Amino acid sequence: MAFDLGILSTRVLTSDGAWGTELDKLGCPPGFCRERWNLDRPDAVRQVAAAYVAAGSQIILTNTFSGNRIALDKHGLGDQVAAINRAGAEISKDAAGDAAAVFASMGSTGKMVMMDEITSQALTELFAEQAEALAAGGADAIVIETMTELAEAVAALHGAKRATDLPVVVSMTFDSGPDRLATVMGTTADLAARELTAGGADAVGCNCGMGIEHYVKVVEALAAATDVPIWAKPNAGLPELIDGRVVYKETPEEFAAHVPALVAAGARVVGGCCGTTPDHVRAIRSAIAGTKT
Repeated sequence: MAFDLGILSTRVLTSDGAWGTELDKLGCPPGFCRERWNLDRPDAVRQVAAAYVAAGSQIILTNTFSGNRIALDKHGLGDQVAAINRAGAEISKDAAGDAAAVFASMGSTGKMVMMDEITSQALTELFAEQAEALAAGGADAIVIETMTELAEAVAALHGAKRATDLPVVVSMTFDSGPDRLATVMGTTADLAARELTAGGADAVGCNCGMGIEHYVKVVEALAAATDVPIWAKPNAGLPELIDGRVVYKETPEEFAAHVPALVAAGARVVGGCCGTTPDHVRAIRSAIAGTKT
C-alpha cells in the first residue's frame, strides 16, 4: 500500500542513515556492487535495514541506489535489474514489518543530459524499469536521491510516476555556489523545488554533500519555494581521509544538536546520509521528539 504523505502535515518522521558505509562495515569490498548483495548476501542487507528499524527509523530505504541498468552494467549485472531491485525492496519490507515504511532508493546513472551522454527519454525508460521492480517488491514509496543534474532528476521522476502509483520524493545534493545553495551543476535549491513540484514530485529534499548545519539554509530555500513536504538527509559532516580511510567525524550528539533548527526550517522527514549510523538515528529520533512539530 502506498505511503500517505499527508501524515507529514502533523508529524515529523525519522528516516534511516547511511547504507553504503554500513554494508562496507559488514565486509562489502571496495568497488564491489553493493546491490549484488541483495541476491548473494540478503542476510547482511537485512541486518542494516533491521538495525535502523531498531534504532527508531520510521522510514527506511533500500539497497538499490545504483540499481539502474547503466550502473549495474558496469558490473556485468544489467540483465538483473528486476531481480536486484525487487529483492532490495523485499528485504527492507521484511525488516520493516509494521514499524517502518519503505522508500525505495534510486540514484544517478552517472550519465549527463547536459553533455549529450544520454537523452531524457532514455533516462525515463531506465528509471521506469527500476521503479517497476521496486514497486513489485512491495515498496511504499520511491526516493530519487543524490541527484545533481535537474534534467536527470526530472526524468527519474517521470519514469517512477509512469511505472508506479507510488508517492515519489526527489532529493538533490546542494554543496556548490557562493552560498552552497546549488548543485554542482548550478541548479539552485529554489529552482529545483519549483521544477520538481511542477513535475509531480510528492516531496522534495536534499541529501549527501554537506553536513546538517549547512543544510538548514538549504531546507529553508526549498520550503520557501514549494508546498510539498521537505526531506533532509545530510552527511555526518565533511569526509576526512585518515590512514587511507574516508571518515565522517560528526558524532550522533553533534548531528542531533542541529535537528531542531532543521525542523524549524521546514524539514518533515529527517535522516542521515554518508557516515551516519543507527546511533545517529537514535539521536535524531530523540531530537525530533523534543521539537514542536
